[in-house]
Amino acid sequence: MTAADDTRYRYRTALPEDAPAIEALDGSFTTGTVFRVTATQEGFVLREVPVEPPLTKVFPEGESDGDEGNGDDGVNSRTFVAQDSSGTLAGFVTVSYSAWNRRLTIEDIEVAPEHRGKGVGRALMGLATEFARERGAVHVWLEVTNINAPAIHAYQRMGFTFCGLDTTLYDGTPSQGEQALYMSMPCP
Repeated sequence: MTAADDTRYRYRTALPEDAPAIEALDGSFTTGTVFRVTATQEGFVLREVPVEPPLTKVFPEGESDGDEGNGDDGVNSRTFVAQDSSGTLAGFVTVSYSAWNRRLTIEDIEVAPEHRGKGVGRALMGLATEFARERGAVHVWLEVTNINAPAIHAYQRMGFTFCGLDTTLYDGTPSQGEQALYMSMPCP
């Protein structure tokens, strides 16, 4: 049985009326480790280091891509949601497919803190991967901040590997000083 079959959660394509719940979802995280990035002429080196006290990141309002909750905003974009048995939003994933490079991009994925560790993120990623296969994608790609060690570990467990770095993506934003790590996985 896959997590998507778990009767504790219902998974579906988002509807316009899901937008307020998606916007209100708590995507914050707390971590006791971060990934330090060292850029070299040959590439970059990542080293996971402890932080004391643990770091809590709360994403500022308006820092999302703004596409959440529109469900089917085109043939190559989707938002999928997970609801718990009471109908409360447990998480969502927003994806877009680019035909020119056959890549499905995870634009945003969030799971409410009380639903983490229960397979919701993995099930949402499964829906994203299914959508990728339907579109003919050969890989799934995402960006994550170097300080979000919990998400990085979850993505690694799902089969993602590091494939790139942008040390300036967050310059001029509330996330200034963080580095963007890119991860990808083949689309089976």
